[in-house]
Amino acid sequence: MRKLGIAIDDIFKMHDNGYGHPESPDRIRVINDMLINTGLMNKVELIEPFDALKEHITLVHEARHFDLIESTRGKERVYLDADTSTSPKSFEAAIRAAGAMIKSIDLVMNNDLEAAFPLVRPPGHHAEKDRAMGFCLFNNIAVGAAHLINNYDVNRILIVDWDLHHGNGTQHMFYDTDKVFYISTHQFPYYPGTGAANEIGIGEGEGFTLNIPMNPGMGDQEYIKIFFELLKPVIDQYTPKIILVSAGFDTHIADPLGGMAVTPKGFQNMTKLLNELADEHCGGKIIYILEGGYNLEGLLHSVYAVIQELLMQNNTDYLDYSNTTKVDQLINGIMEINSKYWKF
Repeated sequence: MRKLGIAIDDIFKMHDNGYGHPESPDRIRVINDMLINTGLMNKVELIEPFDALKEHITLVHEARHFDLIESTRGKERVYLDADTSTSPKSFEAAIRAAGAMIKSIDLVMNNDLEAAFPLVRPPGHHAEKDRAMGFCLFNNIAVGAAHLINNYDVNRILIVDWDLHHGNGTQHMFYDTDKVFYISTHQFPYYPGTGAANEIGIGEGEGFTLNIPMNPGMGDQEYIKIFFELLKPVIDQYTPKIILVSAGFDTHIADPLGGMAVTPKGFQNMTKLLNELADEHCGGKIIYILEGGYNLEGLLHSVYAVIQELLMQNNTDYLDYSNTTKVDQLINGIMEINSKYWKF
């Protein structure tokens, strides 16, 4: 069984976007209840997150952005954009979410854990250097990647983002460097409007952004085919030192914000392949962090499937992806765009 750490904290339930908002405290409540009721809580190591400092956050965000989010502390409601707001405890939740990512990285890099999954709110991958957006205040996974570069001198970090929405913030923060390779599968065109196939990076980062913009209606077979035919060959060539995963579950078939058709079996398959690649290239070092996912039942079953796979408690068989699928033309197009940089 893989030594897996979970970070979960009551403060994550205190960030409140308001009545009826899909990114609700119930997301953490149902996951926490699932961990207890299934006995998984007793099979993982509990990570005690800390509050990230301004110096951590400003590795990727501008100081004035940190100050803006901090200024919302204790205020009943501050709207940062049409979809993103804060409540009195949102700043505390946001710095602890980033701190949970940093603590997870430290434990994995120091070999206290083999893998980690911070189950946090608010999510992070839409947050830009100077802007909160898309339910996100600070970019947790980007803070983690910058922490790896600054404190562990890691120069090949892979970020895989399987959230329904493109992680515009994460892409933009590392668009001009080869130290972070950002790969995203996402519904397109859709919010936030970024993530076209020809967005491949600039300067030293050219070729180190791989976007896979997908039409709605894609399910398990399409996703696992993309993972095997696009992600695996590229990752095998990049040979990352650590893998970070923006684990959004809004591609679930029942998600109210999405148009995809992924099931827990699909998430399990994607996790299995990423875990195997981590074992092959980076001593098993892999960290997932919660992003989206707004159907509560779909969220808890999907998170359960990922954790079970991380613990290596399933005899999971890969889905058969050999037949013609709805993504074959897209896969060929992505290969053509990126063949200058990678062999497929």
